[in-house]
Amino acid sequence: MKHNILESFDQIPYFTIAGYKQISGADESQSQLVRETLSRWVKAGHMIRLKRGIYMTRRFYDRHQSDNSFAPAVSAILLAQSYVSLEYILQRSGVLTDVTYPITCITPKNTRKMDNAIGSFIYHHIKIPLYNGFSQENYYGVKFNQATLSKALFDYLYFRPLPQGARTKRVDLAGDLRLNIEHFSPEQRAEFTKIVIDSGSMKMEFVLESLQRTTWRH
Repeated sequence: MKHNILESFDQIPYFTIAGYKQISGADESQSQLVRETLSRWVKAGHMIRLKRGIYMTRRFYDRHQSDNSFAPAVSAILLAQSYVSLEYILQRSGVLTDVTYPITCITPKNTRKMDNAIGSFIYHHIKIPLYNGFSQENYYGVKFNQATLSKALFDYLYFRPLPQGARTKRVDLAGDLRLNIEHFSPEQRAEFTKIVIDSGSMKMEFVLESLQRTTWRH
């Protein structure tokens, strides 16, 4: 019976306790038994607990963990009002190459970190006017948001403290931070410029000036 029930969820990224009850035929009087059963299956390795009350089967994980959209979709399952950005996007695009980063996201909600068997998911709070610059995608029915490369760069520099002495005309900000952004297209540079102007941030205006004076001179 266990394997028959789990097979019902092998083709979808996640299921809830309510979904399990519906498939298994359990009623409210069996809620405690259901939770104990799910907890036991997690410990046995048959399932992964994404967060309280939400699970993924081990089979789905094994089949899809290498998909490009897998981790971004999980980030949306954990916190729907968010978009993947910052180090995660920059590393995948070759802008950052030094280390491996957790799944980094932006949200208008409070800053938080969520850990599960899949990895660490970090959500940085941003004010509503700056909650933009992303597109929506679909992964096995899960809608998730993903920043453009220009917005991911903006978010990264917006949250990152500038190096000591950075506010001088001589600084090469991209070089100091080891950012590989020479390959940004004219369209991506124009998008970054527009995001900075729209933000009204004096810090980001300085950042833009530095990038245009050094890395994006041509």
